[in-house]
Amino acid sequence: MDVAQLLIGGIANGCIYGLVALGFVLIYKASEAVNFAQGDMLMLGAFLGLTFINSDRADLPFVVGITAAAICLGAFAYALDRFVLRAIFGQPHFAMVILTIALGFILRFAAGSIWGYDPVSLETPFAGEILRFGGLTLAVADLIIIVATCALTMVLWLFFAKTRLGVAMQASSQNQMAAYYMGIPVKRVNSIVWALSGVVSAIAGVLFAAKGAIEPAVGLLFGIKAFAAAVIGGFGSLPGALMGGLLIGVVEQFAARYAPSGTAQIAPYALMLLVLILRPGGLFAQIAQKKV
Repeated sequence: MDVAQLLIGGIANGCIYGLVALGFVLIYKASEAVNFAQGDMLMLGAFLGLTFINSDRADLPFVVGITAAAICLGAFAYALDRFVLRAIFGQPHFAMVILTIALGFILRFAAGSIWGYDPVSLETPFAGEILRFGGLTLAVADLIIIVATCALTMVLWLFFAKTRLGVAMQASSQNQMAAYYMGIPVKRVNSIVWALSGVVSAIAGVLFAAKGAIEPAVGLLFGIKAFAAAVIGGFGSLPGALMGGLLIGVVEQFAARYAPSGTAQIAPYALMLLVLILRPGGLFAQIAQKKV
């Protein structure tokens, strides 16, 4: 029973890592750039959710609040690409790396100025609720995170497989020049990808906030672990990003329970190192196919 409980808790944490890693991969597939502010976008989404949902703020119903947070962060990410990142289009990838690192500092400073630097909690209708199955004691928040991640993953799969915009995004990620000659507005598609990444980050942020307190610096550590998840899964693979997140979440839980103190903090990076040694492209590597 202890193992099953650890496994479910690890999967719930891994779902959040996986959603942030999805944001990394979406942007990488669209622009071949890594957004090192992805974790800070999760933090921003969590604070937006808190603003819309908590009773001392807008006091909206939970589902309405998370939707409003997703729309706001999606619009912010779209504007960020349209008016800031597009200005360095065609520059070396190093410029994008530096810009997104700087963006992370700005977002943490802005969040601290607006919401303060002390940890705050999100009010949810299922806070503290637990379910018991036999000998298992499960937090309702963990179950909701798992169900929401499965639903979001299905929606994303349907979007990319069944819609014209999703197919255009896939074409653009495979070969931007060919997509341009086929009449696909590549730059606008890239902006929409950033918006989609913002929506996913906002949902991940609110789900994360439902499990514990949030503060401006939380996005930095979370973003680094999610980056490790994307590397483990294989940068460029959406299923790989989700699987990498789940692996990190589960490994962390078991390391915290059975390994010496502090091991859980380094376990994700040890796993990433092991995967890079055994399979440099990641578990679901697609980079080689993309370059053909």
